[in-house]
Amino acid sequence: MPTAHEIDYKIYGEELQFVEIELDPNETAIAESGAFMMMDNGIEMQTIFGDGSQQRDNSLLGKLFSAGKRLLVGESLFMTAFTNVGQGKKRVSFAAPYTGKIITFDLSQLGGKIIAQKDAFLCAAKGVSIGIEFQRRLGTGIFGGEGFIMEKLEGDGLAFAHAGGYVIQKELQAGEILKVDTGCVVAYTAGIDFDIEMVRGIKNWMFGGEGLFFAKMTGPGKVWLQSLPISRLAGRIMQYGTYNRKEEGSILGGLGNLLDGRE
Repeated sequence: MPTAHEIDYKIYGEELQFVEIELDPNETAIAESGAFMMMDNGIEMQTIFGDGSQQRDNSLLGKLFSAGKRLLVGESLFMTAFTNVGQGKKRVSFAAPYTGKIITFDLSQLGGKIIAQKDAFLCAAKGVSIGIEFQRRLGTGIFGGEGFIMEKLEGDGLAFAHAGGYVIQKELQAGEILKVDTGCVVAYTAGIDFDIEMVRGIKNWMFGGEGLFFAKMTGPGKVWLQSLPISRLAGRIMQYGTYNRKEEGSILGGLGNLLDGRE
């Protein structure tokens, strides 16, 4: 029998999306701090320790350890639970933090577990467990970058994640290999073998403009990829923001803009 709440939802928008979740009386959704957008009257907000799922160790120490692991992926010790305490259906909405797409994971149809990048989780039905997933191989841990410590979403309910740019889902057959930039990996099912491989050829990594390593993903299973990792976007913004040149109104400033293609 399912233990997680079954929730109805609708995703709005194109590049800047939000998800609206419909809760029956006494149904609950959980979300990361800062994801909340709006809600109907009759929904009660409550800060909870951890993710509110049923843990094997319900002692204070066990709960502290379970919630504390989330600090390793840059998340808060606490989450917010939104419960419909009124009469009839109520709606609560959660917004994406930056341009991209919201992905829906029905964990009951995905083997009960999804491994996602550490800042992908947005919200979920109460009962979904949000923990951490360490990569098994030493090479992955040392060189994996964004792919080393990841989140795992476990349960049989709905979970929602956010990714940057355009999102594509690929189904890999047994033994099928896909090589991806480590930052472009959003999530994958538990059957996918995730490893790190070094770019071959000294000219490739010296002059190619890419990283030294990429993710090697081997099927069977499903993989979700993003076209614009937030780290790549932030890097470009920083590069532009710290670009040192004269004001556009000066002669040198105008010449500089012509030379670097900004005119």
